Amino acid sequence: MSISNKTQAAMLAAMPASMRAAVAGYDWARDSVGESDAAVYRLQGRDGAPDLFLKHGTGAAAAELADELARLRWLAQYLPVPAVAQFARAASPEQAWLLTAAMPGNTACQVLEDNPALGSAVADALAVFLRRLHALPVSDCPFDASHAARLVQARRRIDAGFVDAGDFDAEREGWTAQQVWLALQGYLPLPPDLVVTHGDFSLENILMHDGAVVGCLDVGRAGVADRYQDLAIVWRALGELDAALPPRFVQHYGIVDIDQGKLQFHLLLDELF
Repeated sequence: MSISNKTQAAMLAAMPASMRAAVAGYDWARDSVGESDAAVYRLQGRDGAPDLFLKHGTGAAAAELADELARLRWLAQYLPVPAVAQFARAASPEQAWLLTAAMPGNTACQVLEDNPALGSAVADALAVFLRRLHALPVSDCPFDASHAARLVQARRRIDAGFVDAGDFDAEREGWTAQQVWLALQGYLPLPPDLVVTHGDFSLENILMHDGAVVGCLDVGRAGVADRYQDLAIVWRALGELDAALPPRFVQHYGIVDIDQGKLQFHLLLDELF
């Protein structure tokens, strides 16, 4: 979706000069895929220059972009993630800009939309990549994404009125955020099985090419957490396409008996973000 010249001019005027120079000459298109609080733009069409992605956030979204920057830099040691071109932050009004290189490939979601028959192959490729991610050294990861930390964040979001109850999964249609919160408490305490997680391992955030995963996007929630943080998100996404895909995925990942309690806890938790 193209943006107006007025919108683009306003964005450029607010940017630091170095970033204005970096995005000069590009055509901008708003990217509406995903649920980020930041505005996302694909920049393309500058002669001889690669495509870029620009994220712009204000307030809490600006802080989230700073979080994503830190995680991109750490994960780049181990996994294919977007290369950071520039980052800038302003204090008044609080806002941030994150500029990254576009990566090759199509999202897993796009692959399956184009050819639903590839469901099993995509599920297997996702399992292989997730095992690779979950094998990263927990002791070296500086980011806490545990359910205890996320519950604190979730409570703040509920109290601030940031939770969109209209976007809840079908089985929780009509629920309030407080009802989700109370349901979560029924699964605690939850003994963790800690790994380095993506945090939002959805089909929209995984890039594929020639049947293999070649990159992951939107890593602002990455950190040390229970492996079910990632398993639950992809379990739900695959199940919406074909009920046979989630069991195939977890078997290929290496789990014989899925923990339904942990699945449900992390799906409930995801509703609050």
